[in-house]
Amino acid sequence: MPNSPPPAPSAFMHAAPDARAASPRKRPVAARIERAHDEPAYVLHAHPWKETSLILDVFSRHHGRVALVAKGAKRPTSQLRTVLLGFQPFTASWSGRGEVRTLTRAEWSGGVAPLAGLPLLCGFYFNELLVRLLAREDAHEALFDAYHAAVAQLGADPHGLAAGVEPMLRRFEISLLRELGYLPPLDRESQSDARVNVEARYRVDPQLGVLPWRADQDGGAVSVYGGAHLLAIESGDWSQPGAARAAKTLMRELLHYHLGTQPLRTRQLLIDLHQL
Repeated sequence: MPNSPPPAPSAFMHAAPDARAASPRKRPVAARIERAHDEPAYVLHAHPWKETSLILDVFSRHHGRVALVAKGAKRPTSQLRTVLLGFQPFTASWSGRGEVRTLTRAEWSGGVAPLAGLPLLCGFYFNELLVRLLAREDAHEALFDAYHAAVAQLGADPHGLAAGVEPMLRRFEISLLRELGYLPPLDRESQSDARVNVEARYRVDPQLGVLPWRADQDGGAVSVYGGAHLLAIESGDWSQPGAARAAKTLMRELLHYHLGTQPLRTRQLLIDLHQL
């Protein structure tokens, strides 16, 4: 990222008429250098910077999403070329001020098979969700662990059959929304705190949570969920008939609400190719 030249002094800025009478100016305090050492991390996205370097969007366990410059990472002889790979865990050390820090060391942690095919597309979907929804430097350790487990599971299933991938997608979406505070407990009515009734029907409002459904309130304009399905989603019981389909609908609606009008490119690919 090229450095911008310092701005020229404004023509409207004048010295105080009497330097002795002017109040003394304090020297600006330099921004503290931030340092991190051996932080578990994954590369979410990378793009070239200058001729030999990369700007990385990294998801770290204790610091959340951080932007790092990896100097010289594009050189053919750089050891970083075999470390800074998508969906491969590594430990990162960095330092610096401002929004973009400097990567000082990176070591591969190993243990995850390279992704291909449908698992690779699912991994890109996870990364796009994290980039779109996570704020910079907002740590979510439980979400990092969920991401790590999901990537490992994708690597363990090189064939990536849709029947096995879909529940894993739902689990990660639920972990993401819940960690960000976008998913209420699905086993309680949000306003009364009464336990969800297996026999009743509900709607899930993105802002108000789980509410009893009444046909005269929405005229069929919103999705309706059976209490049994909400309880199954909450407990992660995908053996309940219809729970997986209900979870897919619920995740799609909540993600659409919180992501805004710009659709997820990878999700549309998943829908087109595998109806996930």
